Amino acid sequence: MSRKCDAVFEGGGVRGIGFAGAISELESRGYTFQSVAGTSAGAIAAALIAVGYSGLEIERELHEVNFKDFRQEAGWSRAAGFGKLISLSRRYGVYKADAFEEWLDGLLQKKGKTIFGDIRTGENDEKTAYRLSVVASNLTDNRILILPRDLKQFGLIPDSFPIARAVRMSMSIPLYYEPWRLIDSQNQVHMIVDGGILSNYPIWLLDNGSSEPRWPTFGFKFIPGPEAKQRSLSRQRVAHKRQTESFFDYMKSLVTTMMKAADNFHISESKGDCARSILIPTEVMSAHGVKSIESTDFDITSEESAALCENGRRAAREFLKTWDFSEWKLLYR
Repeated sequence: MSRKCDAVFEGGGVRGIGFAGAISELESRGYTFQSVAGTSAGAIAAALIAVGYSGLEIERELHEVNFKDFRQEAGWSRAAGFGKLISLSRRYGVYKADAFEEWLDGLLQKKGKTIFGDIRTGENDEKTAYRLSVVASNLTDNRILILPRDLKQFGLIPDSFPIARAVRMSMSIPLYYEPWRLIDSQNQVHMIVDGGILSNYPIWLLDNGSSEPRWPTFGFKFIPGPEAKQRSLSRQRVAHKRQTESFFDYMKSLVTTMMKAADNFHISESKGDCARSILIPTEVMSAHGVKSIESTDFDITSEESAALCENGRRAAREFLKTWDFSEWKLLYR
């Protein structure tokens, strides 16, 4: 029996591998994805679903990726010592994301859908006019961007905008990746970076929290440890301690804190969000014991990738054991 659902995916860098397992598990239970949305790594998963990839296909594609290729050093970044600092001061990021955009566009080409006009739904509601919604941050105007619908504000045509470009904008981790410079119809440059700064888990995007939903909206979110059986997200307020021993460790901690704060508040105050979230642990067994996979662990091994994918599959399986859409609506709608 086919059951429809919408889905929202959290940002999480290379940890997005875990989404593939969760997606596969839901599909094996008869769920078909309708509207999808995401930030950063979540936008990658959502984009692949939107153009027709199955969870198993996503697993296969991610298994073949060398994530180190997405860490392109540019200009001064290649130099030792202060090279990366010079690159930061001149380009506002250590790495380029060109290789990533080319990789994703290649996957979209396999399905023959590379621009937003290819994934129109035929619905009039701007929230669901396209199968995919991507979250980014506009540093120039200090505001959140929902792509493709907000492209009209820049005098751009949403239908003709490349999907891979929108996802690239969403995953441009500040300081780590160079920001995307979006030029509007007035020739003004807007600095666009990772949507996680303003909403790393935009579960609010496809459901306004009050109307009667046609089908469930599931959220896919990461947690530090193996607590996926728990429905409460309150533990995420406790900082996952990491050493801050260098300038770059400090920058990563700064960005991570920014990307978690706003959504943690929203989720804790939003009725029903916790109960519809599939929580994927980021801890896996590695050759050196238990390892917590971080967003920028681009040197992740194939064994760790497989374990993270299995975490997602297991989390979805546990979630579905107790999920009841009718009961959820009685409680929260």
